[in-house]
Amino acid sequence: MSVTRQILLALGLGILSGLALNAGAGALPEGSVAWLDSHLLTPVGQIFLRLLQFVVVPMVFGALIMSLTNREGGADVGRHAGRLLGSYVVTSAVALTLGMLVAHWLTPGSGAESLVDSAPEGRNADSIAQWLVGLVPNNPFTALGGGGLLQVIFAAALIGLAMRALPKESAPLHRVIESGYTVSLKVLSFVLKLAPVGVFALITSVIATQGLDLLMRLGMYVIGLIIALALMALLYLVLLAVTGARPLAFVRHFGQSLGFAFGTASSGATLPLALGNARDYGMNESLASFALPFGTALKRDGAAVLQGFNALFVAQLFGIDVTTSLVITVFTTGLLVSFSTAGVPGAGLVAMTTVLGAAGLPLEGVAVVAGVDRFTDGLRTALNVMGNCANAALLERFDSRKPAAEPKTQA
Repeated sequence: MSVTRQILLALGLGILSGLALNAGAGALPEGSVAWLDSHLLTPVGQIFLRLLQFVVVPMVFGALIMSLTNREGGADVGRHAGRLLGSYVVTSAVALTLGMLVAHWLTPGSGAESLVDSAPEGRNADSIAQWLVGLVPNNPFTALGGGGLLQVIFAAALIGLAMRALPKESAPLHRVIESGYTVSLKVLSFVLKLAPVGVFALITSVIATQGLDLLMRLGMYVIGLIIALALMALLYLVLLAVTGARPLAFVRHFGQSLGFAFGTASSGATLPLALGNARDYGMNESLASFALPFGTALKRDGAAVLQGFNALFVAQLFGIDVTTSLVITVFTTGLLVSFSTAGVPGAGLVAMTTVLGAAGLPLEGVAVVAGVDRFTDGLRTALNVMGNCANAALLERFDSRKPAAEPKTQA
């Protein structure tokens, strides 16, 4: 059985097991489900995520440097970065608009009641200047040790360009980096053997401890958010079809990454799988090794949908008029925040406080949706990964210098 099918099977079994544990909690000794979660399910899931994060940085660092030193034409990286940023802004703006339109159409906040009494504390968004300063690491070891993908990309680009300018002198270092990249791929193959177990533990933990009660009480909210996410995913498939980027092959080859993203709710942890899926899809390996880490650090369509949808939901919840100025504020702030949302579970709620605060909406609205955030977080992460990979595939279609490769046969 392929890894993709194993992950999907683990997701299904995890949901069923979680439902069984949640439903049978009353018949079990008091605290047994919580004990099982804290002593088995959560540790297994967290260990698996840490193993994936362990291999992400060396993979990205090695792939980017080899891409910079092996490619013909030094302007490719800058050209690709510019095109990707342009497509990110356009597609994220569309995602944000879809979230607001669906919330306006369904009005999920009308009649809803607060389910908890307190909200997470908000935080002020970093200024553009602070964000730019944060891109530059103090030294390459800080970038590699900290795990921030944007800093890793910056360090790899700087070192790669220097190695490109000194091909003879940098040859020994190139061999070391290439060897390290090959070893990291082998480590990844070991870690992926544990993927079904890790995904099963993560999804079982969520369902067993939270159940479906909140989903039922906020049913219209969840349905509306899923509709908005599905519309954005459908738009990507249409774009892939129009540009000849083989949408069915895209879904088939990246299905493993999408299923994994749903189960883990972490786009950063999904990156190693996405890089492998890109090779199977036939994407140019040098392009993929730059575009996918770049998008993992910046591209958040799921976060954009969430911010637009939640802002209007909170306005409806508290009976606040949705004025033109409020919409403009939500759109602008939501777009900026979507690019700075961390690719880890629960980051969307923290970012939501920034958008609500900028728009003058009550932060208590965060508490209303906090209980169901983890259920929808996986779907949003899957859209994040889909948008990242689709933007890379679309870039390749418009890259006149490198024709699209034929997809490999998947076993």
